[in-house]
Amino acid sequence: MTRKARDLAVLFATLMLFWLLLGGGFAADSLLVGALAALLIALLFHDGLSFFTELRPTPRALAAGVFYYGYFFRELLRSNLRMAAIVLSPALPISPGIVRVRTRLKSRMGRLMLANSITLTPGTLTVEIDGEWLYVHCVTLEPGDTEAATAAIATGFERYLEVMYG
Repeated sequence: MTRKARDLAVLFATLMLFWLLLGGGFAADSLLVGALAALLIALLFHDGLSFFTELRPTPRALAAGVFYYGYFFRELLRSNLRMAAIVLSPALPISPGIVRVRTRLKSRMGRLMLANSITLTPGTLTVEIDGEWLYVHCVTLEPGDTEAATAAIATGFERYLEVMYG
């Protein structure tokens, strides 16, 4: 099987799995619709839509993936609690701003995963990716503290994504 055919098969399988997870069910009509949609998307986006596209298939990268998800869920919980405290505070202590974060990740998929991880963490939103720079909106950003914000936002995620994607 050629690399292109393998990538197409992986993308199709990923999309079908996503379809089933969304509750498509195992009824014949549901599977047919899911398969047609997955095939159409896989053919239209054959250059890659799957997060497996640039993943390094090494044991070290797979282990980093497990630790990445552990880190992500820990950060998700911490930021949810932080945002809840801000919202419940009568003073509503926010100081929004946009910080420019430099990433050391080289692959497109690694940068995309970093941007999505930042966006999925409450209190931060990746506004733009421009080469090695990510522009991130933060709900609480202390003035003049962009270096610390950069380290707090990206460094933890990058540690794992760099092993996974480069």
